[in-house]
Amino acid sequence: MTPAPVQVTFGEPYLAAVTLVTFAVLAFVTAGVTAIVYHWYFRSAVPEGVAVLLGVTTVALYLNTTSLGEVVGGGDSALLTPEGVFFNVVALGVAAAASPPGRYVGDRIAVDTFALTGVTELNGEFGSVVRSLGRYTVVTLPPAGEIADMETYEAVAPEKKAELAETNLLFPRRLDAEGLRERLVDRIKTEYRIGHVDADLDADGTLAYFAVGSRATGLGPTLAPGTAAVAVAADPPHSATAGDMVQVWRTDPEAKRVATGELRGVAGNVATVALDESDAETLSVEGGYRLVTLPSEPQADREFASLLRNADETMATATVAAGSELVGTAVGDVTAVVAAIQPSDESVQAIPPRAYTFAAGDTVYLVGRPDAIRRFETAASTPRNGGPTASSSGDGSTSTDGAPADSGTPSEADAADRSESRSDDGAQRS
Repeated sequence: MTPAPVQVTFGEPYLAAVTLVTFAVLAFVTAGVTAIVYHWYFRSAVPEGVAVLLGVTTVALYLNTTSLGEVVGGGDSALLTPEGVFFNVVALGVAAAASPPGRYVGDRIAVDTFALTGVTELNGEFGSVVRSLGRYTVVTLPPAGEIADMETYEAVAPEKKAELAETNLLFPRRLDAEGLRERLVDRIKTEYRIGHVDADLDADGTLAYFAVGSRATGLGPTLAPGTAAVAVAADPPHSATAGDMVQVWRTDPEAKRVATGELRGVAGNVATVALDESDAETLSVEGGYRLVTLPSEPQADREFASLLRNADETMATATVAAGSELVGTAVGDVTAVVAAIQPSDESVQAIPPRAYTFAAGDTVYLVGRPDAIRRFETAASTPRNGGPTASSSGDGSTSTDGAPADSGTPSEADAADRSESRSDDGAQRS
């Protein structure tokens, strides 16, 4: 006759300690395997709660299975005795404590292993993946103090920079410089939850420039200059949705329209409206308003802002300095999309021809990835061939290092080039 399993309690300290260590290892391994499988399938870190739940569940199943075996075998189960309950609670606590380290170790193994073998390109490239196994490029991130912030983006928290600092990331050696840069940016965004990454890499994988930024949140980044968002206690129409143009009417003491704006959100009887700052100052906190929805077409600028907010690209302006590398360069030769150009003392030219050549004083409106915009801004302010750039004077003439220029009027050849470039009917498309 086979003896029934013995319920472990703290009455036998040595057996209890060995059992608890076994449970900790079991939960650690379960959480680690879960992290590896989850990262392989979803290409992201498993939520900590899921890993802890699975680690604790594994130990709980073992404890319940053991107790069930005692009952089925005809023995007296100690599951509900005070000693048994106390030991089981401690065992579950040990499993819960051991699961997060297992999740972290499993996720790190998955990150390095899948990056090394190119698992994200496994489909259709199995042969090349196998050939590249064992040959890899190591990219070392800079210290936290040298990780720059991206302009026009919210700064990343210091804790996140410390997590990134001096991390060694492995990539297949078969990647070229651009492919390595794209893989690095995608990996940091996915694994570290970074909104935007700007990086320049040398051929050997050395980082020449590295900056990070968070995605803009809230209404502030989508408000035009001179406007404000105000929460109004009103009675919005049931069909009103964000983006609708609305009129704000006061109902007491008499019906009167007080403002016109754009509805941004509705929560019960409170509506958030974007309107001019001068109109926002006239609204009171007491309420007593009603909203009237206006029939209108979707606003192009609003749709563009919504799309740009969730894209990797951003928008910026840059001014071409006299004597810089961009002077004389055509629009079609730059990597960023040139949405518009405003020459000095002239009106804005939307979607300029690809043959248009930049001149000193041009204000350029750009749409592109942060690295493309940064390179454009650098070229717009860097002297050609190491020479000094010219600064504008009050009378329209330019000077180099303080020396007066010959004239503020462009030469006939330059004027001819500019005229020829503007006559080109080709256009750059984003």
